Amino acid sequence: QVQLVESGGGLVQAGGSLRLSCAASGRTFSGSHMGWFRQAPGKERQFVAGISWAGGRTYYADSVKGRFTISRENAKNTGYLQMNSLKPEDTAVYCCACGLTDYVLRGETPGRANYWGRGTQVTVSS
Repeated sequence: QVQLVESGGGLVQAGGSLRLSCAASGRTFSGSHMGWFRQAPGKERQFVAGISWAGGRTYYADSVKGRFTISRENAKNTGYLQMNSLKPEDTAVYCCACGLTDYVLRGETPGRANYWGRGTQVTVSS
């Protein structure tokens, strides 16, 4: 069993930065891929970034490449999403997910995650 808790969201002006954290409880975090997903009002959930269980592989949605960086510290059972050059269209609820699936790692569908956090709101004003 893994519980995920996101933090670090908030209100920021366009061009600003935020760093999201995903704190995990449970012993399976270090053996699981981790992904960040987002969902804006009225839109479907969207893959943002994924990192392999050991941290050696990372994947990004085209819309965030070059602006967002995903990382993890397995010793701290924590994952991160550094978001720079934020745009109003990045506004969404951001959730982290864990699982040994290509859905979590690369957003490949159909697929699933084993565990989800509740999310943290990110609002980017223009």
